[in-house]
Amino acid sequence: MGRANKVVLAYSGGVDTSVCIPYLKEEWGVQEVITLAADLGQGDELEPIREKALKSGASESLVVDAKESFVKDYAFPALQANALYENRYPLSTALARPLIAKLLVVAAEQYGADAVAHGCTGKGNDQVRFDVSIAALNPNLKVLAPAREWGMSREETIAYGERFGIASPVKKSSAYSIDRNLLGRSIEAGPLEEPWTEPLEEVYLMTKAIADTPNEPEYVEISFERGIPTALNGESMAPLALISQLNQLAGAHGIGRIDMIENRLVGIKSREIYETPALWVLIQAHRDLESLTLTADVSHYKRGIEETYSQLIYNGLWYSPLKGALDAFIKQTQERVSGTVRVKLFKGNVYTVGRKSDNSLYSPDLATYGAEDQFDHKAAEGFIYVWGLPTRVWSQKTSH
Repeated sequence: MGRANKVVLAYSGGVDTSVCIPYLKEEWGVQEVITLAADLGQGDELEPIREKALKSGASESLVVDAKESFVKDYAFPALQANALYENRYPLSTALARPLIAKLLVVAAEQYGADAVAHGCTGKGNDQVRFDVSIAALNPNLKVLAPAREWGMSREETIAYGERFGIASPVKKSSAYSIDRNLLGRSIEAGPLEEPWTEPLEEVYLMTKAIADTPNEPEYVEISFERGIPTALNGESMAPLALISQLNQLAGAHGIGRIDMIENRLVGIKSREIYETPALWVLIQAHRDLESLTLTADVSHYKRGIEETYSQLIYNGLWYSPLKGALDAFIKQTQERVSGTVRVKLFKGNVYTVGRKSDNSLYSPDLATYGAEDQFDHKAAEGFIYVWGLPTRVWSQKTSH
C-alpha cells in the first residue's frame, strides 16, 4: 500500500505511535520515517522518547521545544476569546493540535517529506484536528493515519510491535487514557466510561482534593495588558512561568477540575475529566476585567463570538478563514482590556473580589446611591416611555 516515500510522524513514545513506524514501512511501503515529538510541557523525559523512536526504526527522531509558542500563540489568543467549549472545557488539549500540525508541516518541508502521519484512531476529535490543520497549512501533503485503518486490538498492536523489537509496556498500562501538557490534563476511558461512576482520586494530579486544600483562602492579583496576563501579585512574569505558578497556586486549592459529558465532533458523547487550574482562573479573571473595560454592546456581542470561536478550536478549524476573521475582531476588543483583577482561591472555587483599570468604564458618580449621585433621574421617565412604546402599542392592539 505504498503511499509515500518519506513521512514525518507525530510521535509520543506510546505503543500506537511506536508501532506506526514499522507498520508504515512494512505494510505501506514507506522508505523513511522521521518522528517528531513536541515538548508542550507534558513532563515526560523526551530523550528516552527520542531514543525509542530510533530503536523502533525511525531514520531521524526530532524533539521540538514548543512550550513558549504553545502559550503565546495558542493559549493566550484562546484566553482573549474566553474560549470554553460547551461553556465548560477550556480546550487545553485541543489547543495543542494545531501547533503540532504546524510543526509536522514545517518538518516535512525541511526534510522533503511527501507525507505526514499521526497515530489517532477513528473515534476521536484529534484525527480531525490534525487532518484539517495540515490540509490548511499545506494541501499538497498526504496525511497518513495507520491506527485508523489497521484494525488491530491493543493486544494485537503490542504483539505486532514485538515482532519488530518494540518492547511491550513493562507495567500494566493505566486503565485511563491521559493526555497532558502545561495547560492541563485530560483523562478518559476505563471506569470513567460509566457516566454514573465518580472519578477516583487517583485520576487527578494537578489539583488537590477539597478535603486536602487549605482552610484559609488565598488572594492573587492578576495583571493583564490588552487581554494578556503579564503579572501575578505585582511581579512581572514570562508567559510560561505565569502559567506554571498559577497552576500550582490554583491546583493547591482544588481549582480546575471538570467532569463532563462532551459532544465530540464525530457524533459520539464522551465522558471527560479535565484539570486546568491556571486556565480556569485566568478565564474568570479576564472575563471580569472585560466587564469593567468593554461597553455593553461589545461585551454582549463578544459572548456569541466566543461560543463560535470555542467550537472552531474544538472542531479542528484553527487555521480556517472564519477563525482568522474572528481573531481580528477579538484583537480589536482587547485594546482596552488592561488592568488588575483580584481573585480569592478557596475550596475548589475562584471568586473575583476586586478589579481596577485605567480604562475602567465604571463611574462611581453615576453608580452611587449617595449624595454624590450625578445621574439625571428625571431623564429616566422619557427614556422608559420611548423604550416601552413598541410593547405598549402591541398590548393595545392585542388586548381585545
